[in-house]
Amino acid sequence: MRKKKIKILHVAQAAGGVDRYIRMLLKYLDKEKFENILVCSQDFNREDYDGLVDSFEQIEMNRAIGVSDLNSIKEVRRLIKKYNPDIVYAHSSKAGAIARVADIGLKNHCVYNPHGWAFNMRCSDKKRAMWTAIEKMAAPFCEKIICISDAEKQSALEKKICREDKLQVIFNGVDIEAYESGEHGTVKRSSLGIPEDAYVVGMVGRISPQKAPDVFVKMAKLVKDEIPNAHFVIVGSGNQEAEIRKYAEENKFADSLHITGWVDDPMSYVELFDVACLLSRWEGFGLALPEYMMAGKPIVASRVDAIPNIIRNGENGLLVEVDDATGASEAVLQIYQDRSLKDKLVSKGVEDVHNRFDARRVSEEHGILFENMWKVEII
Repeated sequence: MRKKKIKILHVAQAAGGVDRYIRMLLKYLDKEKFENILVCSQDFNREDYDGLVDSFEQIEMNRAIGVSDLNSIKEVRRLIKKYNPDIVYAHSSKAGAIARVADIGLKNHCVYNPHGWAFNMRCSDKKRAMWTAIEKMAAPFCEKIICISDAEKQSALEKKICREDKLQVIFNGVDIEAYESGEHGTVKRSSLGIPEDAYVVGMVGRISPQKAPDVFVKMAKLVKDEIPNAHFVIVGSGNQEAEIRKYAEENKFADSLHITGWVDDPMSYVELFDVACLLSRWEGFGLALPEYMMAGKPIVASRVDAIPNIIRNGENGLLVEVDDATGASEAVLQIYQDRSLKDKLVSKGVEDVHNRFDARRVSEEHGILFENMWKVEII
C-alpha cells in the first residue's frame, strides 16, 4: 500500500551552483506527493531551506578526498537509516560517492546527479583517472544517473561509466517566475563607481581556472582599447582575484574593473551588463547562460562541453574558442557595433529560456522519475 508521500533524502556537498539547483528543484516539486530531507555539508544555510524541506541535517563533508570521508559515510548511513527514505538522491561528485557507499545494502532507490563530471575538469591526468575510476566503481550502486546536458551523457558513455539505460538527461533550468516577479534595479551602476553611459561587459562565476577570469581580463584590455568608456564586472570571488587585479593594474584599466565578491543576488548585477560572458574552460551545463537569457542580455561564451547544447552560434549568442581572448573581444565588439545582431541574440535567448530552461520543467521531469522509481519494488 502506498505511503502518503514519497520520501526523498537528498545528500549534497559544495554550496554554490548545487545549492541553487536543489532549492529550485524543491520549490517546484509537488509537496502533496513528495517529502524532502536534506543532508548537506557545513557551507549550506539552514534558513535558505525554510519551507522547502521537511528535515534539514548538516554533517561534516569536505571537498577534498581524505580520511574524514569515512566519518561522512558513517553519518550519512546513520541518517538514511533514521529517515528510511524511498529514494536517496546524491548531488555532486563528492556527495555522490559518499552517499552511494553509505547506501549499500539499504532498501531504497538511489539516484545520482554529478552536476558536471569531475573527470571533465582541467586537472592532472592522475586526478582525472582517479575520478573516472571512482565513478565507474560507484555507478553500480545507483539506479539512475542524471546528466544535466547531452554533453554530460556523451562524456559518461565515452568513459564507459555505466550502461546507457542508466543515464537520463534532465537539462538544468532557472526560476523564471521568481525573477520576473522579483524586484529589479536594486543595484545601481553608481554603487560600483560605473558611469551611466559606460559600456558594461560582465561575467558571473568563481574567480578560478574553470571560469577563465584570466581570459576575461585579457579580453577586457582589448575591448578597452576600442571602447574607452567600457567597464568590466566580475560577479564572484575566488583564488585568482589578486592575479586578475594585478593584470588590470599593469595594463592601466584597474579603475574600470569591478569585482563584487560573493553576492546573494547575482541577477541584480547581471542587469547592469550590456554583454554577458561565460568563457569557461570546461562546463557541465553553465547555469549562468539561461540566467543571462532571462535577464535579456546578449551572450559571448566558449565553445566547450555543454555550452553548444545551450548556445547556438549567431542565433542566441556568439561562441568563441577556449582561451581565445582575441576572439572573445571581437565577439563583444561585434555586438557593440551591430544593434540588429544584439536584438536578435536577446530575442532568441528570451524565447529559449522560456521554452527550454524553465525550472518548473526540471522539477516536473524529476517528479515523473521519482514516481516511476517508487513503483518498482525493491528486492
